[in-house]
This record gives sequence, structure tokens and C-alpha cells, in this order.
Amino acid sequence: MNDSQYSTRFKSKVIIVTGAGSGIGEGAARRFAAEGASVVLAGRTREKLDRVAGDIDSARTLVHTFDASKYEEAQQLIEATAARFGRIDVLVNNAGVAPTGRIDEASLDDWRAIMSTDLDGVFYCSRAAIRHLIDAKGSIVNVSSVSGLGGDWGMSFYNAAKGAVTNFTRALAMDHGRDGVRVNAVCPSLTETDLTQDMLADEQLMAKFRERIPLGRAAKPDDIAAVIAFLASDDARFVTGVNLPVDGGLSASNGQPPQA
Repeated sequence: MNDSQYSTRFKSKVIIVTGAGSGIGEGAARRFAAEGASVVLAGRTREKLDRVAGDIDSARTLVHTFDASKYEEAQQLIEATAARFGRIDVLVNNAGVAPTGRIDEASLDDWRAIMSTDLDGVFYCSRAAIRHLIDAKGSIVNVSSVSGLGGDWGMSFYNAAKGAVTNFTRALAMDHGRDGVRVNAVCPSLTETDLTQDMLADEQLMAKFRERIPLGRAAKPDDIAAVIAFLASDDARFVTGVNLPVDGGLSASNGQPPQA
């Protein structure tokens, strides 16, 4: 990444990105660092986080391993960030998992795994960070999904978790707008990440996606990271409570197939 192509609009800002070891989280962490931020790379796997941190100025980086599904570990993440940098300006809640299957196929463990990371993790990190964000007049950017705006075949567990994140985003924005804290979410469609490798390798499935997405391709992590950075920036200073589709035009459709 060539940092010179970006502004320094996040200089002096401290930004936490969960799930920063790959995919959208990695893209967001790199984007914020390129724009001058001090970045906390948080996630479960130290090796992945260290790989991302290796390309970022160590003076502006903190690597912190944690499990988003455990409130005590979310608190420790926030405490470690405040101790290192003295403030928290932006929290990006990106950590997530995505088991699939119908309600009679996916397991109870799958349900708990999705809810504890994709939903509880957003709540835990937001709750632990909110006082710091109020002090900084900062913002939260949640990574929801187009699956939080409508249903999918065979993904009811994931739909339930992301739907909850979508409405939690709205409610949190209402509760803390007067505190000076903005809360928004990005809602990506299919994105090239570790979680979607099986889908991306299925050419028949990808042909269907390309037919349905007006821009004709899956998103790249940098596509989503750019919108996360916008929502976290002062350019979006009057934007809160928004669940913004970043989907290549997918949600523009009424659902009917293309006509010859």
C-alpha cells in the first residue's frame, strides 16, 4: 500500500479494529494506518495480527489477542488501548464467524458460536469502550452485512445475528448521539475473505452472484475498508444510525432476474 495516496485525516486518532488479522478487518486496519491513525489490531490469532502489524509503524500499533465472545477480554482490550495511547476515538466491530445451514442442519454449537461472536462481541466491545468514546466524541463502525438487511437461503443463524447488529446500530446511535458519539454500520455483500473461500471457488455459484450484482464482481476488503474509513471520519460528521449497503448495487434490485 502506498501511504502517500491517502490523507492524514486520522492523525492523532486511536482506532481499534477487531478481527484485524485478515479480510475486512485487515483492510480497515491498513487503511486507518495509511491515513495516520494509531491502530489497535485485535483478534484471536497472534500470528495473523503480527503479519498485518509488520507493515505498520510500530510506534502507532498495538497488537492485542482477545476473544470477542468474552466480556472480560473485551474489557481488557479497551483497558490496554487506553493504557497505551490514552484515548479511543473509533471502534470498528468486525470480528465474526459464519457457519451455514438450515435450522434443522446447523448445530446448537453453530448458533452459539455465531451469536457469541457476531452479536455478543459487538455488544461487549461497545459497552466496554463507550465511556472512552464519549470522552473523545468518537464513533463506532459495526460490520454488519446485507444478510442483516434481508434473508438468505440456508443462513438463518447468520441472518439473525447480523439483523440484530443492524438494529443495535440504530438504537445505539439514538442513545448516544447527544453524547457526541456516532454509530453506523457497513453492510457488505459477498467479499473476498478467508470466510468466503469456498464460495469464491464455486464457479457456478459465482456466476449467479455476478448476474445479481450490477457491478459484476465480489467486493474486495479494500472496497469495504474505504467506506468504514469514511463513516469513521469527520466527512461523515452528520451521519449516524445508518446501515450502509456496500454491495455493488445488489440491494438496488427488486429481486426479479435479469431479462434478455
